[in-house]
Formats: sequence, structure tokens, C-alpha cells
Amino acid sequence: MATATATIQGVNWIRLRKKVLSRTTCRGIVSLVGFVVLWEICVRLNVPIIGNVPAPSSVLDALGKQLVSPAYWLSWRDSMIRILTGFVAAQIVGIPIGLMLGVNRMARDTIYPIFEIMRPIPPLAWVPASVIFWPTPELSMIFVTFLGAFFTVVLNIVGGAKSIDIRYIRAAHSLGSTRRDIFWRIMLPATMPSIVVGMTVGMGVTWAVVVAAEMIASQSGLGYLTWRSYVAGEYPVIIIGMLSIGVAGYLSSAGIRVLAGRLTPWLKVR
Repeated sequence: MATATATIQGVNWIRLRKKVLSRTTCRGIVSLVGFVVLWEICVRLNVPIIGNVPAPSSVLDALGKQLVSPAYWLSWRDSMIRILTGFVAAQIVGIPIGLMLGVNRMARDTIYPIFEIMRPIPPLAWVPASVIFWPTPELSMIFVTFLGAFFTVVLNIVGGAKSIDIRYIRAAHSLGSTRRDIFWRIMLPATMPSIVVGMTVGMGVTWAVVVAAEMIASQSGLGYLTWRSYVAGEYPVIIIGMLSIGVAGYLSSAGIRVLAGRLTPWLKVR
């Protein structure tokens, strides 16, 4: 038993070491370090193209103060709550609607033109209307976040359903499969990659939307932190806010990739 445990631990350690010391990881680290060094040099030499952007050393000093500030972590909390609430609601509503439009031609012919009209409207254009429509700014920001992910996932599912080879459905019919069997065994597995793509793209859209909405209609969140720092002239904190948004978006997308790996185990998800 101990030998087996040691072997498993050894295999896990070997895989982790190979992943950490891989060429891809090393190249990424080198590129990041090189970018930061070049950034510092440009600031110290007063290169005109860099403008008033603070040096990485100033950003690092300000980051130390932000990490011990409760307000900074409250900004993280508020933005993550808005993102998760709007995103989850979009999936709960959007996935069934997308599947219905994908499998039901009458519903698609009736409802899909509405989506085609509303799809080009940027989610940020909904911010003024949502502020008027919803009773609180918090609900308006969640609603805008919802829209950012909703249209993306619905349109991806409909596109995935249209791309299913009709021969699979005809073969299932010829073998006596019911509509329910065709949906669960053909339609849903075939559209699952499209659902995953819609979730991944939708997560990126929601972060762009919620940050802009926080700048317009909120007094909390990472977007508000960035805007407030600009108004106050705290340029290093602006960079910290931008980097925080990037890290938060990366973590959110990583969570989607983990979920995608479980939903589509037959695909190689990176």
C-alpha cells in the first residue's frame, strides 16, 4: 500500500515537474520578465512613447499597500459576485433556449430573428436602460452581465445544432429511436462543444461589460477601483486594477476550462 502511494505521488510529482519546467512555461516566464524589465528601462529613460505610465517598481510598491487593504479585496468580492451571478443566470436561461432553437425549427424561425436584431447591440449600450429599468444599480449591473453571456451562449448553441450531420439523425430514426433518444444521445452531445465555447467567450464578454458598468453605475468593484484611481491621479493603482481584472478573468476562464474538461471528456481541452 505504501509503495503504491509512493508510486502515485512520484508520478504526480514527475508530471508536475515536467509541466512547470516545460519549454512553454519557461518561454512564458522569460517573456514576462523581459517585458517588465523593458517597461522599467523605458520609464527610467523617459522614453516619450511610455508617457506617464508608472514604473513596475512603483506598481509593486503600491501593490504591497493594496494587498493589506480590505477595500481592495472587497472590490474583488463585489466584481466576482456580479460576474458569477450574471454568468450563471445566463447559462440557466440561455442553454435551454439555445437547445430549443436548435432542435425546433418552428421556434427557431419565430424567435431567432429577434436574437439577430438584438445581437449587434453592444452590452454597454444596455447600461443606461438597465439603470432606469432595474430598481438598484446592483441589479442593473448583474443584468448587463447576464446579457453579455446570454446572447453568446445561445448563438453558439444554435450554430452548433445547425452543424450536426443530418445523416446521424436519419440513421437514428431508421433504427427506431424516439425524439427524446435523439436529443439526449445525438443533439446534446453534438452541441456540448458549442456550449463550452459559448461559456468561454461569454465569460470574457462579461468581464469587459461588468468593468465598464462599474465605472459608470457603481461605487465598488475592480472597475470602480480603476476609475477612482484615475480620477485621484493614483497611476500605480490604475495598473494594479487592470492587472487584477486580467488575473480575475484568467481565473474565471480557467474554471470554465476545468468544467469543459468534465463536460466534454472526449475532447482535449487546454
